[in-house]
Amino acid sequence: MTKIIKITERTSLALHAMLYLATFSDKSSVKELSEVLKASQAHLSKVMQELVRSQLLISHTGPGGGFSLAREPEKISLLEIFEAIEGEFDNRSCLLEKPICIGNKCIMGDVIKKANQELLEYLTKTNLLSLKGILNGETKRDVTEEDQDLEESSYIIKSSWD
Repeated sequence: MTKIIKITERTSLALHAMLYLATFSDKSSVKELSEVLKASQAHLSKVMQELVRSQLLISHTGPGGGFSLAREPEKISLLEIFEAIEGEFDNRSCLLEKPICIGNKCIMGDVIKKANQELLEYLTKTNLLSLKGILNGETKRDVTEEDQDLEESSYIIKSSWD
């Protein structure tokens, strides 16, 4: 089934690598992360360098090198990670690059705009610290009324973390 909201593999790797660093390790190598994330070292290395260029990670060279968070987990939002990989969030209300609607309303109504707005709000308000319990099976994240609304909506983004 085709999904309306898609996150690229690069962005998924970035989000998961950053959360892994925030949860389990002060510093990790690309080799360690690629094993955990079941990803190509070469591909993950490129993603990690993008995060370094965006000043979200620090690269440590030499023996025992690796990557570490550039700031405290509570100071890094998912939106920052998303935009480091994808560029500025595009909160458009049309699925097409160039809208083709001939009427004054979209055939999809405002569902696309609402979905994008919910995703933007989630990415903006969610930081790495609030998600730390997810990877190790704990639930440390406070569930707010907004989170419950998001859960009840059909715009949930499921992780491929296995």
